[in-house]
Amino acid sequence: MNIFVLLKKTFDTEEKISVSNGQIEDDGAEFIINPYDEYAVEEAIVQRDAHGGEVTVVTIGDEDSEKQLRTALAMGADKAVLINTEDDLDEGDQFTTAKILEAFFEDKEPDLILAGNVAIDEASGQVGPRLAELLGIPYVTTITSLKIDGEKVNIEKDVEGDVEVIETSLPVLVTCQQGLNDPRYPSLPGIMKAKKKPLEELEIDDLDLDEDELEPKTKTTDIFLPPEKEAGRVLEGEIEEQVQELVSLLKNEAKVL
Repeated sequence: MNIFVLLKKTFDTEEKISVSNGQIEDDGAEFIINPYDEYAVEEAIVQRDAHGGEVTVVTIGDEDSEKQLRTALAMGADKAVLINTEDDLDEGDQFTTAKILEAFFEDKEPDLILAGNVAIDEASGQVGPRLAELLGIPYVTTITSLKIDGEKVNIEKDVEGDVEVIETSLPVLVTCQQGLNDPRYPSLPGIMKAKKKPLEELEIDDLDLDEDELEPKTKTTDIFLPPEKEAGRVLEGEIEEQVQELVSLLKNEAKVL
C-alpha cells in the first residue's frame, strides 16, 4: 500500500508566542509537528503494518522543517520529502499549498493520504479537502476510526459529538483527529534509524510550477494576541442579592442585557 502523510511544522502553543508589528517572532520560538498530524503519522504506520507497503511523510517548508520530518521517521515512517519553498515563495495560503501538493502527487499513485484535521496555527482545515478535490479522489474529515479491507474502506467520523459511519474505496484522503489513536513517542533505536532513512528535498522548479500559479487567494491583514483575561469576580451575600448584582453587572458593565 502506498501511504502518504501531509505534515506541517507549527509553533508549539505550549510555549510563549510573541507578536511584533503584526508578525509572529520566529526567533526563540519552538516548532513541533502539528499535533493533529501526529495522529495521521501514527495511523499511517498502523495501516502499513497491517497491510504492507510504505509510509512517506511530506511537508512544505524550509530547511528547518527537516527536524519534524526526522521525528516522523523516528516514529516509524519509511521515507520523507521536503518541498523547500524558502527561496521561491514570499507568501502562500491553503490554495498555494494544495497546488504544490497536487503537482507532487501527479506521478505518485497514492492509495491512502492522511493529514491532520486542522493545523493549530491557522486552523483552516482546508488543505486536505482541497488536495482531494484536485486529485479527484474521495475524502473524509475528522475521522476517529479507519478500517481497510482490500479496496473497501470503512470510516467513523466525528459529527458534533455523534458518529457518522462511511463506506468508501481506495484511493482516499482522510484527516485525523484526537480519538483515532495514541501517537507513539520516537524510541532511541527509532531516532538512530531515522538518521539513515531517505529524506528527499525538492524545490518548486522540480515540480514544473511557476510562481504565478501559486499566488495566494487570501491575505492576512493582521496578527495579534488575544487580550489578557481579567480576574474573575466572586459575588457574595444572599442568593437574591447575588442575582440582583449579577443582573446589574451583565446590564451595566458587560452590556449583554
